[in-house]
Amino acid sequence: MRVLIVDDDRLVVTALKTILEADEEIEVAGTGFNGRQAVALYREIKPDILLLDIRMDGMTGIEAAEAILRQDREAKILFLTTFSDDEYIVRALQIGAKGYLLKQNYESIIPSLKAVCLGQRVFGEEIIAKIPFSPAADREKAGLSGFGLTEKEREIVTQVANGLSNKEIAEKLYLSEGTVRNYISVILEKLSLRDRTQLAIFYYKHG
Repeated sequence: MRVLIVDDDRLVVTALKTILEADEEIEVAGTGFNGRQAVALYREIKPDILLLDIRMDGMTGIEAAEAILRQDREAKILFLTTFSDDEYIVRALQIGAKGYLLKQNYESIIPSLKAVCLGQRVFGEEIIAKIPFSPAADREKAGLSGFGLTEKEREIVTQVANGLSNKEIAEKLYLSEGTVRNYISVILEKLSLRDRTQLAIFYYKHG
């Protein structure tokens, strides 16, 4: 597995390189320190996985990932950051990232890289903890259909996860804005979720 590491903290890059190269299945194919380098190095190296920080000067990790994914929709990007802000998590998943880990959990990085390499999405424990799962969430994963949602409700969840506003969802699905609001309230209650952000995270974990 060839991994490209990009983080604006050079000490973090050095530490990650040491940790990853201790595993005989992993080769650190390159390192970079900002978003522009991430885009250029990805194009040059074509790694199996890009391990990418989010907050960087000039071009952020989110912007770099968007640029890379426009060129290669199959790119496997795993965000590694100190920030667990809801908006970062949702945006990272909306653009097609394969996962989101916090830097504090170094022991989870190698297993997460291997999972992503196999085509899975990964979330750090702190990220999963943001979703107060209902008893339904203990069922075997079966997509959104396993949570008691109707077809229309699943469609609305998908649009919320895609970042659409209530007005945009109403226009897209030929509903009134009030009806969309009512649908979302019912969905949040069914899933024991607090808000649209948790709903989006829930979608990317189970959808």
